[in-house]
Amino acid sequence: MTPPRVVSLVPSLTEAVAVTAPGLVVGATDWCTHPAALDAVRVGGTKNPDVPAIVALRPDLVIANEEENREQDLAALRAAGLEVLVTEVRDLEQAFTELARVLVEGCGLARPSWLDEARREWDVSASFGQPLTAVVPIWRRPWMVLGRDTFAGDLLSRLGVRNVYADHAERYPRIPVDELNAAGADLVVLPDEPYRFTPDDGPEAFPALPAALVDGRLLTWYGPSLAEAPAALIGALRAACR
Repeated sequence: MTPPRVVSLVPSLTEAVAVTAPGLVVGATDWCTHPAALDAVRVGGTKNPDVPAIVALRPDLVIANEEENREQDLAALRAAGLEVLVTEVRDLEQAFTELARVLVEGCGLARPSWLDEARREWDVSASFGQPLTAVVPIWRRPWMVLGRDTFAGDLLSRLGVRNVYADHAERYPRIPVDELNAAGADLVVLPDEPYRFTPDDGPEAFPALPAALVDGRLLTWYGPSLAEAPAALIGALRAACR
């Protein structure tokens, strides 16, 4: 059987497919940075893909996500006759289910060993310490934080960190920074994507809170990085709370 030609519009799924079966991904977004040696045609961003360029690649499958990609772009791809597989990932369990659907059902691959390794790592991962609450900004100017029903929020909860805004009506609410500081959190978690928080850009806005600077890929990507995420995130949280 001829291997399928895949275009991925989701960075974490690009990595998942490319690591499992190098050569399958023929097109990927500009934000698909992993694996580093990925050899694929770049087809624009997740929110503004170049539809004609994707069609010209003649993929057997286009992989997308209901949150990261716009329905109007996916509809245009379907109208051009392409098969589009749309994922939904709001928590860790859903991530494992959708990864298997993409890799096994969508791409016709054998279930990869890294997926089972990631499952084992999360099954045995322990909390980094006593349960704490956190605010988790994902952007500034304006400040935006994790709200309800998010993959990153679920990962943190499994490590013993409850998102202060987990019950907010919005998934990514805009909250003024003074309100964030007054929310009663024990710490602030600052990932380096989508906004690139750094030691010099972010912690200073929360002078009374310990700041955990974390690798955004380990907190927000669902793919091979899931296997290393528990230990690395626990390490960052422990370092912040010393």
